[in-house]
Amino acid sequence: MYIRPLKVQRLASGLGPLRQSREVRRVAFCELGCAHLGTILVEMTCPFGQLCGTFPSANTVITMKPILAFAILGTLALAGTASAQQKSFEWQPANDEAVRLDPGNYHTARTYRPAPQGGNLHVDIVAQQPVTIFMTGEGEWNRALQYPETIATLTKLCLREHVVKTTYLCDLPGEPMTLVVRDDRGSPESAAFAGLGEVLKRDSAVLNNAAGDAIGVGVGLAAILKKESSPTRHFKSPNDVHIQYYRWACIANCFPPEFQWIQQAKEKYQLTSFLKVYGGYAPDRDGEVVSIKIKAPVPMLVAMVPSSVANQLHARPEMLEPALEKNSCQQRGVQSQTFQCTFNAADGPQSLIVAPEAGEKVPHKKAEIEFFASKCVEHCALPAENSSSAEKVNP
Repeated sequence: MYIRPLKVQRLASGLGPLRQSREVRRVAFCELGCAHLGTILVEMTCPFGQLCGTFPSANTVITMKPILAFAILGTLALAGTASAQQKSFEWQPANDEAVRLDPGNYHTARTYRPAPQGGNLHVDIVAQQPVTIFMTGEGEWNRALQYPETIATLTKLCLREHVVKTTYLCDLPGEPMTLVVRDDRGSPESAAFAGLGEVLKRDSAVLNNAAGDAIGVGVGLAAILKKESSPTRHFKSPNDVHIQYYRWACIANCFPPEFQWIQQAKEKYQLTSFLKVYGGYAPDRDGEVVSIKIKAPVPMLVAMVPSSVANQLHARPEMLEPALEKNSCQQRGVQSQTFQCTFNAADGPQSLIVAPEAGEKVPHKKAEIEFFASKCVEHCALPAENSSSAEKVNP
């Protein structure tokens, strides 16, 4: 079984989550395999077992086979797991621009390229004089730069007029969209010939075309290219505009630990009255889960005990019952069972012991035992509250 939290899809640098299902989109999306429960969303293949139910012992869980119980508890587990593993996101400052406009100037800001489902954006804009802000299709805007007389026919999405300070938000369709800012001063007739704005400060990551991002109306691309290389112009009535872009960023629980079920023992053997001991296991961290499956023709004792005790049981069998009295990770009189236990690092090395219950006649048949431990395989160096392994999840 492999537990793999999936990454939230980022539509483009600076874009927020998908426009659909807004309440869901801020959590870590995960794929679900055959079962899950607890604090980890999982994707898995199942060597054995179904969804676990709670066993009365402090750190033991047994499986429940009824389909109805699986469905009900699975639904509840999904809700609890999503909450426990939810990544936290927020808008955080990214690149910014400082732009100077004369009356009627246009400025081509950033071009966003959402996924087919769409996305959204968050931008802070502060201007000395009123400006108009809108989104338009990238192709449509590029045509307007070639043929300025068509600018009046532009599609204007999320139009905001006559603003000097605003947090600009817009839900975008699933196509490239360009953010455009226009100085509101001047008549509509003069705007087509108002000339160029000028970018005073910009990050190269913000640029979206080779001609630059300060575009005036009434000139073709050749004139734009020429203007970019010309000396700084003198403005008649400058309007300084600051544009602060934001990105949708993970701020907490961004790299949750990933766990994998590691097989500790698997054996099909001729049943005898002899106590079998499987050692070599030690928990790496607090909350580490083990899963044990037994299948036998007679009632069996199955338990996890400290290795220091298990190593003495063959020579001193009288130690078994006293050791089990203080042990919560055990099953008595079981023939077909899957159960789980949780251990902490301080518990030290543990051994699995298996034997027919005392007084049982041992037939000439075979028993099967499987023993798995959930081990962290990636992003393991996390705070204690995030380091619990796959809780109550079958391999």
